Amino acid sequence: MKSVLPGLLFAALWASASVATKFGVQSVHPLILANIRFLIAGSGMVLFAYGIQRLPNASPTRIEWQRLTIFALLNTTIYLGSFVLAMKQVSAGIGSLSTATNPLLIALLSALWLRRKPRWNELGGLVLGLLGVAAATYPLLQNSYATIEGLLILSVGMVSVSAATVYYARFDWRLPNLVINGWQVLIGGLLLLPFTFLFADFSGAHYDVRFWASVLWLILPVSVGALQLWFYLVKQDPIRASLWLYLCPIFGFTYSYLFMDEPITLYTIAGTFLVIGGLWLGRKA
Repeated sequence: MKSVLPGLLFAALWASASVATKFGVQSVHPLILANIRFLIAGSGMVLFAYGIQRLPNASPTRIEWQRLTIFALLNTTIYLGSFVLAMKQVSAGIGSLSTATNPLLIALLSALWLRRKPRWNELGGLVLGLLGVAAATYPLLQNSYATIEGLLILSVGMVSVSAATVYYARFDWRLPNLVINGWQVLIGGLLLLPFTFLFADFSGAHYDVRFWASVLWLILPVSVGALQLWFYLVKQDPIRASLWLYLCPIFGFTYSYLFMDEPITLYTIAGTFLVIGGLWLGRKA
């Protein structure tokens, strides 16, 4: 029970990000939602780290600034920017299903980056995962719950966050986790700003209760609560911690059905099991 309850709560909170984003983009352009979330969350974590906790040795060096900027570009600007854009055209359930494929992409990118030949089970797991996503999205494409463009944007984000994870793992970070997370979210938001000003429609934005509820949920339960639970689980056992990502599609499709009236079909169930099977195969020693 030491990790079961935190693991279940993590998966439930992490999967809720897709539905919260779907609500938020009904009020404002996706890039506006992303930028406000990043700037508030990043500023809050940085201020807390330096102003309240007063963490020692927490000032980044020049090389650390460079690493933080690259990490922020991959992990926040491209990944989360793509994610919110895709949520305008893709169902919340598919958004949750896509996050569960990250371990497979990470394993494949790690193999390529480190010039290690991918194992048969990693390639097989990736194929099963892609087949699962295809099976789950097939009826949603027919019923306008997803578009090809939205799926392509989502795919760009998944590759980017997987690359960010591999990049992060290459270095022995001296800075505290809160400082790294705060700066990378803030820098990612700043890098996204030019694109928001160029492409977002500010005239149709409505900063209503639905919008602020979405922003607050994405910042507090997701960015703060879920990540703290994730760090706790990783500390216990990183391999076991990654298994909780497999539950995200189940929670995600449940939320989509309850709050967004998105259908759960035999294709959804079959696709989810294929993704979980692919993840199991990909992680098999």
